[in-house]
Amino acid sequence: MSISAAGYDLTPLTKSQMDDKTQSLTAEEKRVLLDHGTEAPFCGTLLDNKKAGVYHCRLCDLPLFNSADKFDSGTGWPSFFQPYDPEHIRYLEDSTLGMTRTEVRCPRCDSHLGHVFPDGPPPTGQRYCLNSIAMVFEESA
Repeated sequence: MSISAAGYDLTPLTKSQMDDKTQSLTAEEKRVLLDHGTEAPFCGTLLDNKKAGVYHCRLCDLPLFNSADKFDSGTGWPSFFQPYDPEHIRYLEDSTLGMTRTEVRCPRCDSHLGHVFPDGPPPTGQRYCLNSIAMVFEESA
């Protein structure tokens, strides 16, 4: 078992667990999460969310980003300058579409979340550009 500094189990899901969790996904959720697609800009349900809380992985519920770390990047996708816990994000080189970018995925279920770019605000200078459809939001009490 692998536990993050924030106290969450990062053990990869088994095939059986993945099969159970993916059964309820819509075709669009499968396209983004499993086939590494991207939702259209300015259409995601979480883009304009200003409530306090935590954004979780839609598939396995791992906390990914805090609302306090969200900012308006003007790009059309929810953007954050740092993850909930650095271990809660997996990074891969993405050379599709004729450019090299850094893809971000959930380390527990390997769902595609979006990309990270080095043009964000202080203090990190990072812009995690996420698909709304890849996350669920849990409002703070």
